[in-house]
Amino acid sequence: MEPPKSVARPEPVPTSPAEGLAAQKPFSSRRQLIAAAVGNVVEWYDWAVYSMAAVFFSAHFFPSTSENSLVPLLATLGVFAVGFFMRPIGGLFIGYLADLHGRKRALSLTIVLMGVGSLVIGLTPSYESIGVFAPILLVLARLLQGLSTGGEYTAAATFMVESAPNGKRGFYSSFLYVGALIGNLLAIAVISALLFGFGEDAMRDWAWRLVFIFGSVASIVGFLIRKYAHETHVLEAESTSDLTVTARPRMFDFLRSHPRECLTIVGLNLAAAALYYMWTSFLPTYAKLTTGFDLSQGYLVSAISLAYFIAIQPIAGSISDRFGRKPVLIVFSGGFTLAVIPMLNFVGNSFVSLLVVQLLGFTLLAGWTATSAAVMVELFPARIRATGIGFPYAVTVAVFGGTAPYFVTWLIDRDLTTWVGIYLAVLALVSLICIACMKETSRIELPK
Repeated sequence: MEPPKSVARPEPVPTSPAEGLAAQKPFSSRRQLIAAAVGNVVEWYDWAVYSMAAVFFSAHFFPSTSENSLVPLLATLGVFAVGFFMRPIGGLFIGYLADLHGRKRALSLTIVLMGVGSLVIGLTPSYESIGVFAPILLVLARLLQGLSTGGEYTAAATFMVESAPNGKRGFYSSFLYVGALIGNLLAIAVISALLFGFGEDAMRDWAWRLVFIFGSVASIVGFLIRKYAHETHVLEAESTSDLTVTARPRMFDFLRSHPRECLTIVGLNLAAAALYYMWTSFLPTYAKLTTGFDLSQGYLVSAISLAYFIAIQPIAGSISDRFGRKPVLIVFSGGFTLAVIPMLNFVGNSFVSLLVVQLLGFTLLAGWTATSAAVMVELFPARIRATGIGFPYAVTVAVFGGTAPYFVTWLIDRDLTTWVGIYLAVLALVSLICIACMKETSRIELPK
């Protein structure tokens, strides 16, 4: 009688992210934080610089008309909005990649896509040279960047919060927007330096291209930094009768198993999406369109207020760790509900008035930027976390954030400026109601 043949079994699959990473060299949470934040700087520089520089390069891609000089700017901001509508696709597919193959691989992909998009924008000939192909290439580049940004937020948010020590998830969450805001500040610095060095005429003629070429080169640096980060997520495993197999998530598992959490993400972010892009990118342009404010002075105001905004992120995140996420978020949404109309009415053709409005708005907005990533990560289990955050978040940002600059410009163009504040106040009120109904998540263990 032959001895029983041995049955080859697959190697055991780690049953949790902690076990799966145990074999790796222990990583420093601080190093993880730096790797994610520095890559985030590059990613969000490339994304934000488009709307900031639109006033300079819009005429190269879209011809103006004798009746309305705002046509090129409106068209360029329309492409800005189009890019946002790729973000849900990026949030879904790159989020799924992050859940299936790890956060690090997803983060590497997003920064490559963003750099390629910036390079295409910087090198595309004008409408006069290649006709309709110029706006087509601009749209394609922005779609690529939208795909990247949709995946960037969800992968970076999960990576940062999963890297956080217990009791510091809000603090670590705040650095997601520290990186994003430094990217915005870098965009302002580059544009301001080019304006100072070459002048506004050269900026409108050719120097705007340097803004995007710089971003594509910086993406290479960000990619190399992220290459040496450590993975925070491996697939969990489930046992059958005699085998241990990997529990692969399906793409839409998050909708089937966590519909309430998905709606919470929408309510949490709908006002913030519009307010964030209004305050971080568009407020100088808003001041120029409504009061004739000097754009070069507007960029200086933005630089000062963004530096302040960056400094208070860790403070707001730490407050949410100590006192809870909901109180901090209620201050954000309730404050804007009451104050956004008076703040916009106070914007005038004055350096001081614009600075005051930006500082007040950023103080309130920090309640969301510093805590939102932690809240969303705390809502989902690890195996569907990136996809569960990425898709509903990106849809919300696309609908309410991507359309904000275009919609505000459209209202101003039709002498309906008063409705800008009313629109933002209504959104803030809806978010306030949703946040009030949300459960507190700061004290719970991160779902496995």
